[in-house]
Amino acid sequence: MGQPWIAAARCAPPAKAKPARPDDNFSPATLKFLQANTGLDGEQWHNIMQLVNKPEQDSLDWPKFYGYCEDIDDERGFTIGIFGATTGGPRDQGPDGPALFKAFDAASGAGNPSVAGGLARAGVRGAMQGPVLKISDSEKVFCGKIGALQNNAAWREAMWQTFYQVYIRYSVQQARQRGFSSALTIGSFVDTALNQGASGGADSLQGLLSRCGGGDEKTFLSRFHAERSKVVDSNEYNKPPNGKNRVKQWNTLLNMGETDLKNADAAVQKVTNWKLK
Repeated sequence: MGQPWIAAARCAPPAKAKPARPDDNFSPATLKFLQANTGLDGEQWHNIMQLVNKPEQDSLDWPKFYGYCEDIDDERGFTIGIFGATTGGPRDQGPDGPALFKAFDAASGAGNPSVAGGLARAGVRGAMQGPVLKISDSEKVFCGKIGALQNNAAWREAMWQTFYQVYIRYSVQQARQRGFSSALTIGSFVDTALNQGASGGADSLQGLLSRCGGGDEKTFLSRFHAERSKVVDSNEYNKPPNGKNRVKQWNTLLNMGETDLKNADAAVQKVTNWKLK
């Protein structure tokens, strides 16, 4: 469940996050959905997404990446959007891209949503081949179509619905069953799940959690970060030393006491002030 988003240096120039109201980065419906299902508000999710986007795109301006699309040559097909949905390939036989296109069809008003319906709405040519979504268009054409969806409200809603179903829900469940509910813990788990997979593998969120024992939140999360640091730069999850810097962001915030990720602008700027290799 939840295939990893393999990080790679991008061509996009580094960008500073804009000082807009965090809630403005979400639709009212998405805000309500996230608050109800995760207990976290727009400010907290905005900060989580900044911390996720830094090692993925070398930018804190995560809302610019709803229309992101690239074949990063990781044998997982195309990588798409704010959480790196994939269309699948030899190294990804359980891609989340199909669910994203089905959710796009649903968010666009389809009574009986389907992957094919979502592809048609995006103007994309492709079809399922087993578990993999095989795109018939060239990278230029396909990514051009995805880029055109950047400001599409239904696409954004579908992005968050899929992100929740594949990564966020499991991460929140794992935090809560250990008695944890802070934005930092949930964010750290979500970052791990989308980067290394939610469950099923030794390096997935599930695998790492199984090696961390018990303890209070700070003790547990410190141990979790130490375990993740051992594997985060392996298996093409991240290009070294980006992975260790990725985990360090979360652990530094933990040691700073910034567990609720509220009024944390300066802290987030500080921990993301590193150079992506």
